[in-house]
Amino acid sequence: TFPTKDVKMLAIYIVLSIVASIFAGVGIGVYVLGIVIPECFMWGGIAVIISMVIGWLMSGYSISVIKSGINLDDKVPGFDWWEDFITGFYSFVVSFVYYLIPALIVLLTGLVTDIYGKIWIVFEGLLAQILSVITTGNFSVLVFGAMADAIVGLVISLTITLTVAVIVFVVFSFLEVMAQARLANTGDLFEALSIFESAKDIKRIGIGKVLIVVILVMVVIFVVNFVLSAVFNILPILSFLSIIITPYLVLFTQRAVGLLYSDIA
Repeated sequence: TFPTKDVKMLAIYIVLSIVASIFAGVGIGVYVLGIVIPECFMWGGIAVIISMVIGWLMSGYSISVIKSGINLDDKVPGFDWWEDFITGFYSFVVSFVYYLIPALIVLLTGLVTDIYGKIWIVFEGLLAQILSVITTGNFSVLVFGAMADAIVGLVISLTITLTVAVIVFVVFSFLEVMAQARLANTGDLFEALSIFESAKDIKRIGIGKVLIVVILVMVVIFVVNFVLSAVFNILPILSFLSIIITPYLVLFTQRAVGLLYSDIA
């Protein structure tokens, strides 16, 4: 119920969300149009930048919601535009760093398993098959046979790489949540970027408790979205409510994170 305690703040957040989405959509569309009309590149870029700035404001505000949870404050925080912008930029940096690391790990895993080379080999084999059909009208058993080992190797490489990807992205997602809470608690970017301290925070709170809270939040979000989807299918005219519910769920989640982190703040 926390996000609804101050309807005005929730309304501002919802409006910002809508405006950011509009600028992002228009910006990307105009930027693509720049392929035909070069002058559109600049305007598309400006629209995307405006969307990012608004996104940073929203992220900064959501960090203040986390802080209210950490402080066990029942009052919904107001917007502090400049402070929220700076904090939102910090939040962006934190997310970028925490998701860049697993991306690099997955990229390195792909190199080690030679997934990229195997994809190319299979692609060349498929291309040879297509050319064989075009030129002879028959599949070449020899070409397909030569591809068999490459396909098996590719499947193995994909399995290893995807497994590593799932593990590291899940782990770093939890770490990123702790990092955002650290940012809310300290206001210090470098404290938030301390991966080892974020890991220690999970241990301090309790891995089991963190998992339970995350699962409960996910269940609530799933149930709300499931019910809304059923309602929208019956009454499509109510679909506009999604522009209200999505921002609400964001603030609900951030409040839960703050309350979780309050155990060790």
